[in-house]
Amino acid sequence: MKKPSVHVISPGEIGFDTIQTILNPDTKLELSDECRKRINRCRKYLDERIERSSEPLYGITTGFGSLCDRSISRAELGTLQENLVKSHACGTGPEVPSELVRLMLFLKIQSLAYGNSGVQTATVQRLTDFFNHDIIPVVYQYGSLGASGDLAPLAHLSLPLIGLGEVYAEGRKVSSREVLKKMGWQPVELQSKEGLALLNGTQFMSAYGAYLTLHVSRLSLLADVIGALSLDVYDGRIEPFHSLVQEIRPHGGQIETARRIRWLLEGSELIARKGKAVQDPYSFRCIPQVHGASKDSILYVASVFRNEINSVTDNPTIFPDEDLIISAGNFHGQPLALALDNLCIAMAELGNISERRIYQLLSGKRGLPPFLVANPGLNSGFMIPQYTAAAMVSHNKQLATPASVDSIETSQGQEDHVSMGATAALKAYQIMENLERILAIELYNAAQALDFRRPLKTSPWLENFVAEYRRQVHFVENDKTMYQDIFRSVEFLRNVKMSLPDE
Repeated sequence: MKKPSVHVISPGEIGFDTIQTILNPDTKLELSDECRKRINRCRKYLDERIERSSEPLYGITTGFGSLCDRSISRAELGTLQENLVKSHACGTGPEVPSELVRLMLFLKIQSLAYGNSGVQTATVQRLTDFFNHDIIPVVYQYGSLGASGDLAPLAHLSLPLIGLGEVYAEGRKVSSREVLKKMGWQPVELQSKEGLALLNGTQFMSAYGAYLTLHVSRLSLLADVIGALSLDVYDGRIEPFHSLVQEIRPHGGQIETARRIRWLLEGSELIARKGKAVQDPYSFRCIPQVHGASKDSILYVASVFRNEINSVTDNPTIFPDEDLIISAGNFHGQPLALALDNLCIAMAELGNISERRIYQLLSGKRGLPPFLVANPGLNSGFMIPQYTAAAMVSHNKQLATPASVDSIETSQGQEDHVSMGATAALKAYQIMENLERILAIELYNAAQALDFRRPLKTSPWLENFVAEYRRQVHFVENDKTMYQDIFRSVEFLRNVKMSLPDE
């Protein structure tokens, strides 16, 4: 039996390599001694502060939002926090995918473990137990405005702590109370501040953002690979990728893209031919500029989410050493909303230019048959996969409309500006799925076109890539039902292993 890997939660910085580890279902979590020490010290300070002071502390000895002027008795502080979790669990719509909820669990544990939130160690440990026993809360996609944190999604994430809500356990959706009973666990009795610490935070947006950053980085690489193949089979020109062209307009993503395309096409018999065309359409000629701009955006997005997954984002925040409890706005998702909107646009453009290359490959130009089929007319060939790609490109354009420029007043005006970062996250996830399918259709077309160029070969690297693809998706001789080939093409892109030189 494979021994699970253990990630120790510590106050140190985590990166996307950690996120990749957490997404591995075999990974388990363990709280470090330093984290336990920080959590305990903060909790002790909070209890002592409440005991010795009569000043109102937002969300700790007062109500929430516009009810912040309502004082709560000490005897009811725990009830206040439990009521908060129950009343805020108002999510609806489709369920958040389990791997993203698992990531939300990890990010909430990480944020609480810095020791600025005032929670009990037992609460953080129970979240860790959920993660380690693959007990995944049911969380719904809609409910967060990305302002006072991801309130509704995080309320659903937290309900099982108090024996409410539902979870997935052993492959079944069951009540959390049933699972607690089976595990021999008592519901957590929330103390002052704990409900607020659990619900105030950006872990819904952050989970989506971190997940998307990893996946879109891979799709950006695949866009280069597939774009290089399309360029080659289209009888395109290599000159626009010359290093000198990039050096006089030195955007990092542009330089990286051109370098990768040159490397991918090294040794190609097709690209070495003297082409008849003086210039290629922009969808080929401008690959460095378009793919490169998206790469630069992805790097920006990665930097934002790297900061966020190493942050404390609940409110108020507690600083025991400074004897301060500060009510502020670290839960506001504006940095994430702007980044996610940027990512939406970057992905939409990768899909947009990919679909244009598909369109060019079908045009019957440069020695390729119309619609990439030997007997067009009797056969429609690859006519309609391009329609499918075009439909998703158009959908992406609508989804890429920024969410972050929107706002809506809530809580009787106390929360009068919201980020809509959660909406941006959901849109970005949909665009990511569409982009993956568009690239799969481009590969489907480009591989078909390559077979019409035989006996000439593309580069050794791309020949191996296509050979691996051909084990799952074969050349199309005559019309057939093609949706299964498209599904297989998507699956291929998700699983193909690629060895490329570091940039």
